[in-house]
Amino acid sequence: MNGNIKRNKGLFERITTLSVNLMQKYLPDAFIFAAVLTFIVFIAAILVTKQSPLAVVNHWGNGIWSLLSFSMQMVMVLVAGHTLATAPLFKQLLSKLSDIPKTPKQSIVAVSFVSGIACLINWGFGLVIGAIYARELAKKIENLDYRLLIASAYSGFLLWHGGISGSIPLTLASGNLEKVTAGALGKAIPTTQTIFSSYNLIIVAILLLTLPFLNAAMHPKNIEDVVTVNPEILKDVEVKKAIPKEKMTPGDRIENSCVINMLVGILGYTYIINYFINNGIDLNLNIVNLIFLVTAIVLHKTPRNLLDSFGEAAKGSAGILLQFPFYAGVMGIMVGKSVGGESLAGVISQIFVSISTSFSFPALTFLSAGLVNFFIPSGGGQWAVQAPIMMPASNALGLDAAKTAMAISWGDAWTNMIQPFWALPALAIAKLGARDIMGYGIIILVYSGIIITLSLTFL
Repeated sequence: MNGNIKRNKGLFERITTLSVNLMQKYLPDAFIFAAVLTFIVFIAAILVTKQSPLAVVNHWGNGIWSLLSFSMQMVMVLVAGHTLATAPLFKQLLSKLSDIPKTPKQSIVAVSFVSGIACLINWGFGLVIGAIYARELAKKIENLDYRLLIASAYSGFLLWHGGISGSIPLTLASGNLEKVTAGALGKAIPTTQTIFSSYNLIIVAILLLTLPFLNAAMHPKNIEDVVTVNPEILKDVEVKKAIPKEKMTPGDRIENSCVINMLVGILGYTYIINYFINNGIDLNLNIVNLIFLVTAIVLHKTPRNLLDSFGEAAKGSAGILLQFPFYAGVMGIMVGKSVGGESLAGVISQIFVSISTSFSFPALTFLSAGLVNFFIPSGGGQWAVQAPIMMPASNALGLDAAKTAMAISWGDAWTNMIQPFWALPALAIAKLGARDIMGYGIIILVYSGIIITLSLTFL
């Protein structure tokens, strides 16, 4: 305490403080969260779908390795993105961008907006860029609450399904929908009716322009309430002193030569350019990771510099490697069907359908998707579960199929604000735990839920 007289906190600040303190005190480590979630879903599946414990165990075991490919993609998002950020040229660019904000609240607004724009382009790009930009801001701005800063960087992820990398609207545009929608959709739905529809653009615009200021409003006004970052956390990888040329072995000369990196860069950029020529601006996760990786290789100049930075970045991937199999197991239980064809995720969706009217259906679809996403934090997995239930129900009520699909999309993004699954790469870069940011996520969840629900209902 610095002896200053504390002013009385306003209602919003008290609510934010309560939310943050509750999460800080009671939310366990993200791995414990995943393990507890596993047992909750395990018991629920037995009670709701009347399956035997052994059957549910089998669903868990059959699902646990179903995200191996995706897990590797997420590791590369983290490691390649972090390696790119430590390259000298990229660090200079981030340093210049971090010179723009001058105060803690300006920093919160800046990182929220940058993250939101980046996630609209590509969610993987946004996750990494937001967290890395936040780290740079934390190095320069005094009295900046680091927990809120990283939560603000993560808040941009809320927008990803409304942008051009949203998996569900892109699936709709690709066609072959009859089977997954139980016959409700026979042809593709173009992105003009989903991503670029007027109601979706309005939701995106409202959240993009207001979330940064909501986040800034959560910043503590009393300096003694601010939680700053330990400078040791923000230290970059120390560049090893180059070995004098006269003392280099042939192996050392190769490791410290630019030739290898430049040749790999030529190879990689040739493929990337050709890919975009043939596919247009299709920013899937693989091409984003390749851009990160190749650019990092080129900007680090030598294999030795690259290896040192890549090795340091890889240390942060432990959370993803440990926890993603458990989330895959939870997904396996959620979609595992009983002898009668019932799954826990399906039952949840059916409950929401049963209480819907033509007026309330879009909002209830969104809310049901938010609930299901908490247990199946994957757009593709959620679409596979909910599409066969929600899309035929939408047809029966005479509602717009594209809007129903976007309601599922927004629900899939919405509860990510309190679900550690997607936050793991950002948390690894920031060197924080889920409990450090989820209190702010609750406030963002409530606010965005109101905006999206009202928009889907009345627009």
